[in-house]
Amino acid sequence: MDTQKLVKDCIREIPAAQRQLYDHFAETMLGVCYRYTKSMNDAEDVLQDGFVKVFRNLGQYKYEGELGGWIRRIMVTTALNFLKKNSRYNHEFSFDNENLHPVADDDPEIKMTGKELADLVRQLPIGYQTIFNLHAVEGYSHVEIGKMLGINEGTSRSQYARARALLISWIKKNDQVNFKTGVYAGK
Repeated sequence: MDTQKLVKDCIREIPAAQRQLYDHFAETMLGVCYRYTKSMNDAEDVLQDGFVKVFRNLGQYKYEGELGGWIRRIMVTTALNFLKKNSRYNHEFSFDNENLHPVADDDPEIKMTGKELADLVRQLPIGYQTIFNLHAVEGYSHVEIGKMLGINEGTSRSQYARARALLISWIKKNDQVNFKTGVYAGK
């Protein structure tokens, strides 16, 4: 795929080029959106809003780095804005400034598939889930996360540590997790 030609054709609003760009990235970006929401319907809404922003701002793409990475950043930002604006997520999308001791590096041996682990991450409270995804999956630093979410770096670190500790405790109790349904049955 000739990215430069595709982007230029999309900027000229050529429908076939826009369809090609959407088709090429939609499935991957839907996965990105789904990591931040609690339902596929919400993820699809974020995806559509994200692609509107992609096409509206494609002229700002500088051909530096991969186009997919540029689109991913837009999708992540769109998902975060969706969480902040959507009343279903507002009560869960808050952060306190309590510090937490670092989690030990004694990672449990994970005997589950990537999908099972992703399903477990999706069960975290939305604030934990968001910061875990931003740091562990997307690779943002805690400083960057703080700026994105309007929180301080320490809060990001704390929320990440709490999410990680919760996931580790669930994994250690994996005999109490029904991976077929993805529902934690812990006590």
